[in-house]
Amino acid sequence: MLRMLLCRVGIYGVCWLGLFAQVGLAQVDAKAVLSIRPAQTDVEIETPAAEQVGQCKLDAEKTADGSAWVLIGPQGQILRKFLDTNADNKVDQFRYYQHGLEVYRDYDTNGDDKVDESRWMNTAGSRWGVDQNQDGKIDGWKRISVEEASRVAVNALVAGDEALLSTILLTSQDATTLGLKSEVTQKLLERVSNPGQKLRDARGKSKIITPQTRWMRFDSSMLMPNLIPREAGKAQNDLLVYENVMAIVDASGETGFIQIGEMIQVGTNWKLTQIPQPVEGDRLEVADAGLLLQQTPEVPGAMSAGISPKIQGLIENLQKLDADAPQAGSSAAEMSSYNVQRARILGELASAAESKEDRSLWLRQQIEWIATATQMGTFPNGDAELARFEQALRASPDDTELLSFVVFQRMLANYNASLQAADATERQKVQEDWLKSLEAFASQYPNSSNAPDALLQLAITQEFSGNLADAQKWYQSIIGKHASSDAAARARGALRRLTLKGQQLVLSGNQLGGQQKIDLRAYQGKVVAVLFWATWCKPCTEDLPQIQEMYRVYQREGFEVLGVNLDAPGAPIQQYIKQFSVPWPHIHEEGALESRPAVEFGIISLPTIFLIDRKGTVISANSSVEEMKKLVPDLLKTR
Repeated sequence: MLRMLLCRVGIYGVCWLGLFAQVGLAQVDAKAVLSIRPAQTDVEIETPAAEQVGQCKLDAEKTADGSAWVLIGPQGQILRKFLDTNADNKVDQFRYYQHGLEVYRDYDTNGDDKVDESRWMNTAGSRWGVDQNQDGKIDGWKRISVEEASRVAVNALVAGDEALLSTILLTSQDATTLGLKSEVTQKLLERVSNPGQKLRDARGKSKIITPQTRWMRFDSSMLMPNLIPREAGKAQNDLLVYENVMAIVDASGETGFIQIGEMIQVGTNWKLTQIPQPVEGDRLEVADAGLLLQQTPEVPGAMSAGISPKIQGLIENLQKLDADAPQAGSSAAEMSSYNVQRARILGELASAAESKEDRSLWLRQQIEWIATATQMGTFPNGDAELARFEQALRASPDDTELLSFVVFQRMLANYNASLQAADATERQKVQEDWLKSLEAFASQYPNSSNAPDALLQLAITQEFSGNLADAQKWYQSIIGKHASSDAAARARGALRRLTLKGQQLVLSGNQLGGQQKIDLRAYQGKVVAVLFWATWCKPCTEDLPQIQEMYRVYQREGFEVLGVNLDAPGAPIQQYIKQFSVPWPHIHEEGALESRPAVEFGIISLPTIFLIDRKGTVISANSSVEEMKKLVPDLLKTR
C-alpha cells in the first residue's frame, strides 16, 4: 500500500522509497495520492469529488534525471505530479495543479524527507518561501511580489502570527543591503519594532479581523512603484517604493480595508515598513507621509549660504516635528494635528522668505502638503484651506504660475476624494467630471507648468477608456502647445505607438547585461513579439508561462520574442530571468519608465506587446496573450 511507501515527518515531509524499482502501479491508488496535501494551506488546487476519484488515472513516468508519479483527472487534466529529480528513490518535488496548470510546488532540497521550500506559480502568484527549520511554516522568502506581501500581511493579521508577519517586515539587514542612511534606518526599524504586541493591539481593537477575513486584492494610490534616486539622500542606492498601500479584504461578506502603508523592494522581495492596521473608526495607519517618500525640508535658492536666524529656527522646528512624526497605529486626529502643524511652519517659512522666488518655493511645498493630506483625509477642512490659497492668489496678478499650481493640486485632491467615496455606479460620473476639469484647466492656464501634465493625464485617461481618437487629439495638443516639455516627448511616443499598426517597426537598444546592441532588423523573416515588461509587473509574470509555451512550440517555425525591460537600477532583473527561465534576449536602458525606449513609444502600462509579421510590419501594437495565440500560428504560415 502507498502508506507503506510514504513516511510522514512532522506536519508534512514525505519520502517515497523505491519509486519505480520497488513498487508497481497496482500498489498505489489515486485516493492515496490525493491524500498528500501542500505544506502551505494558502493555495487553491484542483481535487476531484469523491465519486470522481475512481475515474482518475495514475501513471509512472521516467524523466531525464529520475522518475515521477503523474495523476490524471477525469477530464484528462494533470492533478498531481510527484518527482524524484535526482534518482535517489525519494520524492523531492511535489507539484499541484489547478485546471491543468501548475500553481504550487513543494521541495525537499536536502534529501532529508522534509519539505523545506514552497513555491506558488502561474495563476497562484510568484512567491517562493523557505521553511528553514522544516516545521511547516514559512521562515523567509526567496521571492515575494508587492501584491503577495500585502496578502501575507493580511494572513498574519488574521492568524495573529507574529512569525509570519516578520517575514515581510523590513530588517536591519535589509537596511544595510539597501544602503539606507542611519537616521532613516532608525525611524523605519522603530516602526516595525515589537511586532507581536502591535499585532495583538490591532487584532484586539478590530471588528474587521475575524477568522473568516480573506485578502481580496492589493490597492495603492500609485499606479506604479516610485523610484527614489540615491541623490535624494535617503540611501546609497536607488530605492523602489510604494506608498499608501491598502489591502482590500472580504470580512464575512463585507468589504474592509487594511492599511499596509509604505512598502519597499529589497532584492526580489517587497517589505513593509510599518505594522498593518485595520481601517475602522477613527484609527488610521500613517500612510500619508511614508518616511521614504516624505519631503525633506530643503532650503531653496541661495538661502543655504546665508540663512537668517528666523528662517534657521523655523527649519529646525520643522526638523524636530518630522523627527517626532506619528507612528504606525496613530489616530486620525494625531495625524491631522501633525499635518496642520507642518503646513503652518511651511507657511511661516514662506512669510519669512526674503525673495519672491524663495517665498514661492516654500508656498508650493505648503500647498502640496495640504493637498496630499487632504486626499488621505488627514487635514481638517483641507479643501477650504486650498480654496483660501486660490482666492488669495487670484488677487495677485503676478502669481499666475502659483495660482495654477494650487488649482491643479485642488483638482487632484477633489478627484481622489470623490473617487474613493464613489460606489461602482458613481465612478463613471466621477471620471467624466475629472476629464472635464482637466480640459478646463488646460484651457484656462495654457502656460502653466502643470498644463502639459494635465493634458497628458487627459490623453492617458482617454486611451485607457478606449477612446483612441480623443487620446490622439490630446497627445497632439501637447506636442503643439508644449513641444519642449517632458510630456510632449511621451506624447510623441504615444502617437507613434497608436499609429504603428501596418507600419514597419524601427527598434534598437542596448542589450541587457551585455555590451552589444540589439536591432530588430536582425529578426527579418521572423514573427516577433516585442514585450515591454518589468519585474514588478504582476500581469507580466502572469502572462509569462503562456508566452514561454508559445515560444517553445513555435520557435522552430520562426517565432521569436524580444523583451524590452523597463526596470529601475538595482532591480533584480537577472535573478528574475534566471528564476523564471526566460530564454529570449532583452533591450534595457537606464531610466525605467522614463527610459528612451519607453518614451519613444509612450508606454503607459505594462505589459505592452507589439506583434510583428515576417516582413517587419506591425500587426498589433497592443496585443494580448489570447490574441497572440490566435494570430501567431497563422502568421507563421505566411512566407
